[in-house]
Amino acid sequence: MATRYTDEFRCDAVRIATTSGLSRPQVVSDLGVGLSTLNKWVQKHQHDNMMLGPHEDVEQEKGRLRKEVRLLREEREVFKKGSNLLCGPKLMRFAFIDAWKEDWSVVFLCRIMQVTSRGFRAWRSRPMSRRQRDDMVILANIREQHRLSLQSYGRPRMTEELQELGLSIGHGRVGRLMRENGIKVIRTQKYKATIDSNHTFNIAPNLLDQDFTATGPNQKWAGAISVAIVARTDGASLATWTSEGWLYLAVIIDLYSRRVIGWAVSNRMKRNLAIRALDMAVALRQPSKGCVHHTDRGSQYCSNEYQRSLSKHGFKVSMSGKGNCCDNSMVKTFFKSIKAELIWRNRWETRRQAEGAIFQYINGFYNPRRRHSSPGGKSPLAFERKAA
Repeated sequence: MATRYTDEFRCDAVRIATTSGLSRPQVVSDLGVGLSTLNKWVQKHQHDNMMLGPHEDVEQEKGRLRKEVRLLREEREVFKKGSNLLCGPKLMRFAFIDAWKEDWSVVFLCRIMQVTSRGFRAWRSRPMSRRQRDDMVILANIREQHRLSLQSYGRPRMTEELQELGLSIGHGRVGRLMRENGIKVIRTQKYKATIDSNHTFNIAPNLLDQDFTATGPNQKWAGAISVAIVARTDGASLATWTSEGWLYLAVIIDLYSRRVIGWAVSNRMKRNLAIRALDMAVALRQPSKGCVHHTDRGSQYCSNEYQRSLSKHGFKVSMSGKGNCCDNSMVKTFFKSIKAELIWRNRWETRRQAEGAIFQYINGFYNPRRRHSSPGGKSPLAFERKAA
């Protein structure tokens, strides 16, 4: 008659056979069971463990992989914050480690930044040099001018701004500090056609012929219309928009100083928009007869009403060639600037809010403060005051 063993007895037998260090014959002799029976119990126990869960070495491997993934994630976060410093001087990497040593260990940061902990400790104990102190002062001024310029100044204009503030500094040093501290010009790119040249109005000749120079104010004016704000009713997201819909901007620029002397906004791209911008410019400047007025071939500028207004004030009418945007590049450059520095960075709920922001940009920044590559690297108002 076969002996019936309890589950507890079988478990004890397997544990003794696998962990006691005794040989299988010794175990079966002590327990009074057959060798083949014990072997079957041990095999079944191993099979059940494989079915129920992973082995201990698998758990250890999983733990190692989890730790490795965590370290890789931490390294990625460090690279996000300081990847531009790896090719820079050690002093900047030491400064980065000092700034983030509360979040990560110094040893870990030194390994990522490819410097030694000993070098970092020596850097902390070393007094700051005169050049480093000067760099900190210059960097503070760069950050302030970057903010005041609506993040639109690159190295050349930033250097001119700092030199005008009285800092004796060259392009190389400004470029280095901007590069090491991640100070960049913010630009975006979008496009929408606003020129309707499919009309029956008369086209004026191109008197300007891409000669944008002038020896004095009120010699050459240029104007154009561009879309300033756009709303989408399908829920799509754009960089800047108002919940009320389209908003168009028309401007008149004096090519002598690049100053915006007339502007108007409207939700419709009609001739009245262009006329209001022209009326503002005329009221501000009171130009003498013979001033060249240059625009594209849009129907707003070719309309009879607009042309009568030009004739009334004695303008010489000039228009761009067909499909040639370079013939009116000065105004296109202004539109590129206002879109990159204001329009695409913000969002307004109403057209009135957007109009107020455009007013502040033109009269509070573009005309009085913003440096132009021409004329003379100065703002329009500063150039006019100097010329006067």
